[in-house]
Amino acid sequence: MFAKGQTVIQLMEKFAPKSLAVDNDKIGLQLGTLNKEIKKVLVALDVTPEVVDEAIELGANLIIAHHAIIFRPLPHLRTDTPMGALYEKLIKNDIAVYISHTNLDVAEGGINDWMADLVGIVEPKPLEELQSESLYKWVVYAPKTHAEQVLNAMLNAGAGAIGDYSHCSFSADGTGTFLPGESTKPFQGSVGKLEQVEEVRLETVLPESIRSKAIQAMLKAHPYEEVAYDLYPLEQKGKSFGLGRIGKLQQPMTLGELTDVVKKGFDVPMARVVGDPKRTIKKAAVLGGSGSRYIHHAIRQGADVLITGDIDYHTAHDALMAGLTIIDPGHNSEKIMKLGVANKIAADLAATGSETTVHASEPNTEPFRFL
Repeated sequence: MFAKGQTVIQLMEKFAPKSLAVDNDKIGLQLGTLNKEIKKVLVALDVTPEVVDEAIELGANLIIAHHAIIFRPLPHLRTDTPMGALYEKLIKNDIAVYISHTNLDVAEGGINDWMADLVGIVEPKPLEELQSESLYKWVVYAPKTHAEQVLNAMLNAGAGAIGDYSHCSFSADGTGTFLPGESTKPFQGSVGKLEQVEEVRLETVLPESIRSKAIQAMLKAHPYEEVAYDLYPLEQKGKSFGLGRIGKLQQPMTLGELTDVVKKGFDVPMARVVGDPKRTIKKAAVLGGSGSRYIHHAIRQGADVLITGDIDYHTAHDALMAGLTIIDPGHNSEKIMKLGVANKIAADLAATGSETTVHASEPNTEPFRFL
């Protein structure tokens, strides 16, 4: 059975939530409808005429792309213009286009993490933090007989993570009271009679992202008809999300050696380099797309090199004077997202039993030629 369009995108947005995108980014469904069965998905960096022809030949009726096909409000939709003709071909062939841009950059396990892995960065952190997850102190009261069962449900759902530690909790014994009303069916006690029960106060930390799932798991494991629990917002920061990644390399190497790693890993024929190729690089920063405005983030955090695209002449001089080296493999190096997203969504769809297949686009959408 084929997946509905909404199901495919729910999986995509679970991986790269729209909430992670920077303000005013052009993401989401830009053309077509998701209210249909999806037989094949094509994952592309850019939606060009060649990519649309590929989708038609493949029989794909959904394209998931990184770069938007509509950047600003359209003054008209004329089919005698290059972009108008592209929209017309997509519509006539019932191909929907969905965009995942900066949310895919920021996402855990997304473009910037793939870049960091290819470069060999150990324990990467965001280069620029955009937001951090809200945390709650989660308190649940359970009868002593079921306290362990309830706590395990809470922790196995993902609550209780502090740094590299998991299953963190605290418990204290006490006495709970309740008086069942006429319409109740109490787990213990009698209607109309005040009951005292030996209970355990269970405490742990709950991240916002799993709040609903964890509470449902707790309620399912709890024996009470009405469960007493509290959520207290915490001042502490949870997991950080942001653009770019920075961290130490698995092993130091020269700028020239690292450039070879970048060219091979990102499958680019050349890269522009700022700095001495013989300089030793120990700490690296990466950022997909255009990274000119992030050189000072890299400098402040002690990076020896920034690996990013679209570096302009004056920014290169600024970096050189500040002691920061640069490797610029071009904006198109983000094409690593094609296989990354295709593999991720294909695996998630397969886990649901869907027959929908996902394919990485093959045409090279790099507009520049190196002669």
